[in-house]
Amino acid sequence: MRDKIYTYVKRGFSKFLFVLFFSQSIVLPCTSAIISGKASPNGRPLLWKHRDSNAFENKLMFFKGFKYDFIGDVNVKDTLANSVWMGSNTTGFSIMNTASYNVDTINTNHLPRERDGYLMKRALAECSTLADFETLLGELVGKWGVASNFGVIDAQGGAAYYEVDYKTYKKFDVNDPAIAPDGYLLRTNYSVSGRELQGQGYIRYETAKEIFSEYYKKNKYVCLSFLLKTADRNMLHSLTGDDVYKMDLPQDTTDKKFIAFRDFIVRYSSISTMVVQGVKPGEDPALTTLWTVLGFPVTTLVTPVWVAAGEKMPSVTIGEKGVTAPINKKSLKLKAKCFPMTYGHGTDYLNVSALLNKKETGIIQKLFKHEDKIITKAKDLVTKWTTNSFQQKEAEEFYQWLDEYVNSIYQKEFGI
Repeated sequence: MRDKIYTYVKRGFSKFLFVLFFSQSIVLPCTSAIISGKASPNGRPLLWKHRDSNAFENKLMFFKGFKYDFIGDVNVKDTLANSVWMGSNTTGFSIMNTASYNVDTINTNHLPRERDGYLMKRALAECSTLADFETLLGELVGKWGVASNFGVIDAQGGAAYYEVDYKTYKKFDVNDPAIAPDGYLLRTNYSVSGRELQGQGYIRYETAKEIFSEYYKKNKYVCLSFLLKTADRNMLHSLTGDDVYKMDLPQDTTDKKFIAFRDFIVRYSSISTMVVQGVKPGEDPALTTLWTVLGFPVTTLVTPVWVAAGEKMPSVTIGEKGVTAPINKKSLKLKAKCFPMTYGHGTDYLNVSALLNKKETGIIQKLFKHEDKIITKAKDLVTKWTTNSFQQKEAEEFYQWLDEYVNSIYQKEFGI
């Protein structure tokens, strides 16, 4: 990646670099991946979105849809919940997006702009398959202002990206070996079908490409744990070669050490994550699991949920109208320790010792000790349900345990 960037400069693409490095306060970058069933260890597809935005307060909501019920990640300030930014419905249809900044947005019909969240909410309410989504796109393209890479999986084994602009869309089938030879695809904030060397997220794309390729080459699959631990909480910078996890760490939390922190997958604008683990064709869509991280990813524990469990959700993930989810609130308190300089461009500088230090008292070091218990317990339930069918009572009991466990960890480790 470093060689590529330098080549672009020599070829006169200084404008590309200017946009890439200095406009992140304006754009809303995200990093994502789709893994088809053939590239996962158990044949179940995976959908990953690392969400970036200036809407730091968010929560999960359960919706009674036009045709299907669904769970989605919403912004707290969107009090009418008009937009959903990633989610899944009762049929196992799941969707997410990354905004694209190199596709056609010529507004000839005076369309409302940035309707991505509206479209995803509607898709979750009425789509069951990729074919349904394509029908919806056919109805809406040219009528709504959308410029996005939409990632979709369904319970029939479908998995694809749709690069959508104001006039048309192009499909990239993750099951097609000619398009995705290793069974997965990545997207950040530019479209492959868009204008070359424009858009955002080239450095993050190269980072994701590097870590995915290395992991796949070694294991011949991409798994849930890799997405949650390695990809989503990744702090490698593909241009500079710096890796926060591998640097000479400060002694403890009092030994403040600041580094420039831009163009990493995790960054100040990271606000939440969702990894949807789908089902194999023929399996019950109720087993579709939403592994949510509602907050700054390196200060937030994962909270798994199932649409099939209904409206009763973990209390740490929800909130009344205009109120942030409790786990999101706790996460933001810890995030403030990572970025204590709030004046000027202070939020571009990470206090490493708050996250990682030699005494292992950093936030992520403490949280990771406890997160595996959540992951294991949820995985065991899905394994049980695969044989005995989904049990709503067991899901609700898990939610009750999860609430108690999450609250106890944040209280014990951080006093919040």
